[in-house]
Amino acid sequence: MGKDACERVATVLEELLELLKLEKIEENIFRGTSQDLGFGNIFGGQVLGQSLSAASQTVSEERSAHSLHAYFMRPGDPAKPIVYQVDCIRDGKSFTTRRVVATQSGRAIFSMSASFHVPETGFSHQDGLPDVPGPEGIKSELERSREVEDKIPPAIRNLILCDKPIEIRPVNPMNPFAPEKKEPVRHVWFRTIKQMPDDMAVHKYMLAYASDFGLVATSMYPHARTFWDPKMQVASLDHAMWFHRDFRMDDWLLYSIRSPSASHARGLNIGNIFTRDGRLIATTAQEGLIRNRGNP
Repeated sequence: MGKDACERVATVLEELLELLKLEKIEENIFRGTSQDLGFGNIFGGQVLGQSLSAASQTVSEERSAHSLHAYFMRPGDPAKPIVYQVDCIRDGKSFTTRRVVATQSGRAIFSMSASFHVPETGFSHQDGLPDVPGPEGIKSELERSREVEDKIPPAIRNLILCDKPIEIRPVNPMNPFAPEKKEPVRHVWFRTIKQMPDDMAVHKYMLAYASDFGLVATSMYPHARTFWDPKMQVASLDHAMWFHRDFRMDDWLLYSIRSPSASHARGLNIGNIFTRDGRLIATTAQEGLIRNRGNP
């Protein structure tokens, strides 16, 4: 890789960190811009990450996010700014609660409640790390996309094939252009492409950003459908996340996702996120719209 290419790869992470940082425009009010990832709408993980960033900036540093619950209400426009208004609902002795509403053009597109907790000791147990291959030797999503470059619609080809701030290596990928029915289970290794700042709040809202990748797709595995199918209307409806233990986004993390149910054009997906050494650091849950507008 040449010098210019290396500098560009490093820059995309810095751009994402700046995107998630937000601009403070008034007390408890923040403004953010958007990336265009080729979806036509704002990527849901971006609004999640920016909302958690906004909430975190209104909470004392010793309190760390432990959960969030969110709803996607309208598709956002990547060309317009987003305003995040934080409602400081409660500051208790141990827990802090924040509500965030994201608006564009005066209309709410997203809402989230987040809870923060002071450090405490207590009981500890967890699920074990799934028995899957490590990230070494597994092709990244970007590498796989470049192998089928000619099949990607020209209008979004450059967006799909550009350098990404987070490297994603799927253990059991689905071929988007020739999908086959599979068990509704997905395993993915991911990490940022370079070192992150030593601030756990930043790592958490970066993980919130990344946690939206691949969740809804898992519920389509048994039905041999993907985002690329023109008959499918796919969107995130809600998102819940629990942070269990500290971690680093610049170390390999395993996202283990399963879909226990799909019905009524909705698919439910549950994810566990592990460190390379087997610590369970977060759990996610999301219901997504998987509407087949063609023949069932």
